[in-house]
Amino acid sequence: MDRRKATIIIGAALSAAMAGSTPARAQTFQTYHCADGTQFIVAFYPYDKRAHLQIDGRPLTLARRFGLSGARYSGSGVTLKITRDGITVRHAGRPTTACGLT
Repeated sequence: MDRRKATIIIGAALSAAMAGSTPARAQTFQTYHCADGTQFIVAFYPYDKRAHLQIDGRPLTLARRFGLSGARYSGSGVTLKITRDGITVRHAGRPTTACGLT
């Protein structure tokens, strides 16, 4: 094998190894604790307009809904609102409660 082919093969192998070791871009996981004792984790991904939650020990995907101010996500009896004033969640028939980062 000549030197040029060897260099190309080694370069391709290094590029593949580096690409496989980089973390996913711009994913955001946040843990919130609410006034009523509820705790949940929410994740947002750049390719997806939905919110991915883990609340009450179960994973949920909430669709983005129309909101007059801020962002609102809901599904499966859970509503998550993100506004300039803060984060609120409503789930399992409980009243809406304010939440903050843990």
